[in-house]
Amino acid sequence: MAHAGQEIQGPDGFRLRLIRTAAETGGDLLDMEATYGGTGALPPEHFHPRQVERFEVIEGSIRAIIDGTERRYAPGETFDVPAGTPHQMTADEPSRMRWEIRPALRTAEFFEQLYATGDIAALLAEFRDEVRLTALEQD
Repeated sequence: MAHAGQEIQGPDGFRLRLIRTAAETGGDLLDMEATYGGTGALPPEHFHPRQVERFEVIEGSIRAIIDGTERRYAPGETFDVPAGTPHQMTADEPSRMRWEIRPALRTAEFFEQLYATGDIAALLAEFRDEVRLTALEQD
């Protein structure tokens, strides 16, 4: 089960450190720190049907594409992604940001399984309330 202080390792130097999870916030918030290795690799475009995200850049810079508009964010800058909005983000240099998701739902559990499973289709079906790939929704 996801818990505060847990670190989740992803590809290309991506790392998540859980600060507060649904268990610690009564389901209201998932609070994390994300570290990017700086490869510039974008994840698939996706959206969160019922969740709002807030990001604050701590170090480096974050490149985000939100609803088709691309922008870079520097340390100290914040940005939000409303529920249902297609987006992607990455870093072209080693970077770190604070990341809040409201409500938390089961997003921490999604990330726990994302980098450990080989069956992405089953994972996306199980966590459909948390995340959906834009390309799959257009079919």
